[in-house]
Amino acid sequence: MTDLSQAIRATLLTGDKRGKVMATRALVRNWRTGALATEFSTAMPASPAWPHGLEVLPPGRMPKRGKGGSARNRIALWHSLAHIEFVAIDLALDIVGRFGAEMDDAFIADFLGVAADEAMHFAVIERHLARMGAAYGDLPVHDGLWQSAADTAHDAMARLAIVPMVLEARGLDVTPATLDRVRSQGDSRGAKILQRILDDEIRHVSAGARHFKALCRSHGIIPKNHWKMLVKRYFRGTLKPPFNDSARLAAGLSRDLYAGIA
Repeated sequence: MTDLSQAIRATLLTGDKRGKVMATRALVRNWRTGALATEFSTAMPASPAWPHGLEVLPPGRMPKRGKGGSARNRIALWHSLAHIEFVAIDLALDIVGRFGAEMDDAFIADFLGVAADEAMHFAVIERHLARMGAAYGDLPVHDGLWQSAADTAHDAMARLAIVPMVLEARGLDVTPATLDRVRSQGDSRGAKILQRILDDEIRHVSAGARHFKALCRSHGIIPKNHWKMLVKRYFRGTLKPPFNDSARLAAGLSRDLYAGIA
């Protein structure tokens, strides 16, 4: 690969789950060491490749996941988390490959760092699933997360407003309860994984909020007003409490930003 966009496109089109993780780690390492030029000669694909045989359903057709501590329910929970992290690799790579040419090196560095984190998250969750006798791909998944990327493929501000500042921010809200549930099941290893993910996601949301606000200022736009407009236009769901206000504030999302449209 001669430049960053080529490496990102090739990684996005890698469907093998281990192959995507390894390719992501390699391209981030190569960019950081200067082996990949910060150039954008290649367009991003409309959608990434996912593992062969993965059953992808519309969000409304996904089977309901039980909340008990049975082995089946635990596998379903961790499989869902694995899918979130797998798609998050693609989301982080795509935002760099699609919008990096118009952004600065700090934006590129931040979101390549996010991609590396998500690859690590997926890898450790996959290992955790393996200890339960399961693997990513055993259960159906939905395409709702990537649909949000497709809806915002034309606008960096819209992408930042929806993916890190809504979807990833929602992770800040729901992960503590999941963490408590996993701890109550005696899964100390799983609890450590979730705590690491929560800590990392605060940084990820913070990066999204920071670059969104910077873009708004550069265009003479009031960030709060523009974010609310973009959420109403592009987010297909609703913002629902409870909110993890302390984690959101640590990530640069003040309550007055989101409470008004929840």
